[in-house]
Amino acid sequence: MIEDKNQQRTQLSDLGEFGLIDHLTKNFKIKQSSTLKGIGDDAAVLDFKQNKIVVSTDLLVENVHFDLSYVPLKHLGYKAVVVNLSDVYAMNANATQVTVSIAVSNRYPLEALEELYAGIETAARIYNVDVVGGDTTSSTTGLLISVTAIGEVKNNKEVYRSGAKPNDLLVVTGDLGGAYMGLQVLEREKEVYKVNPNSQPDLEPYNYIVERQLKPEARKDIVKLLEDLEVKPTSMIDVSDGLSSEILHICKESGVGCDLYENKLPLDPQVISTCEEFNIDSTTVALNGGEDYELLFTVSQEDFPKIKANPNLTVIGFMREKEHGVHLITRAETKIELKAQGWKNFNA
Repeated sequence: MIEDKNQQRTQLSDLGEFGLIDHLTKNFKIKQSSTLKGIGDDAAVLDFKQNKIVVSTDLLVENVHFDLSYVPLKHLGYKAVVVNLSDVYAMNANATQVTVSIAVSNRYPLEALEELYAGIETAARIYNVDVVGGDTTSSTTGLLISVTAIGEVKNNKEVYRSGAKPNDLLVVTGDLGGAYMGLQVLEREKEVYKVNPNSQPDLEPYNYIVERQLKPEARKDIVKLLEDLEVKPTSMIDVSDGLSSEILHICKESGVGCDLYENKLPLDPQVISTCEEFNIDSTTVALNGGEDYELLFTVSQEDFPKIKANPNLTVIGFMREKEHGVHLITRAETKIELKAQGWKNFNA
């Protein structure tokens, strides 16, 4: 994927660390008024006046979080930024800056890193955040990317996982399971390629779900939408590890139970048809797939009239007393205890 005999290959050693940083970051422009000093000094200088600051960090590791046999480097750079911004929006905050650090081996030429940083720059431009620093170092184990996202939120507007109350409504944005099924398609085509390197995959029928995997979007629009609707969620989290895991996080932190309704889960038709093709249960995928980067939140029932007609939002359940437990109510109206079976680090 990285090797291409017809492309120019500039060794990273030709630039050195500081030359590499200067080269990769020359296109980053300052857009946020809170950025007083970006790249170019020992530290960035930010001024947020009276607002509260939120900070989140994620680490992406080659062959753990991404496979470069089918993930384009530009998409990877874009995704690395977006997944961090999603955590900021899950606090009901506005993302303003990111730092990007990479560890890279000498099998990557400069041109490969230019592709990676083109994706980073595209995400920064689309989401209107400033890249204000980072680090580069060598790696003996492939590519590692660490992104820290910084954001601001007005006093008393921040939303935690811990504010849900019994009888609150459980709401999710967008649809679920697409990223996981996109990954299944890509993994299948990788195996086909191993058997026959001359085969060309036809991904046209899977465009939506493949894009959900390779180029996810963070729901910045929902933060503004909720502000416009004058709705402040009582709790919120982003759907990165799987819906069931995120519901259990909210329930644990808020000290509540929950009833989640299977017939309310939002599924794209392409997810349903691909689940049928792979003989996978679509509800299992929606609950445990992960990497959807939608927002899951709770609201008071008094706010239901404000959100009920919005196509971006789906009410999928409601919160109960802690003693009630956390359950999936199936289409057959049976009750099943909800368990976290999504992405888990450090599994054997």
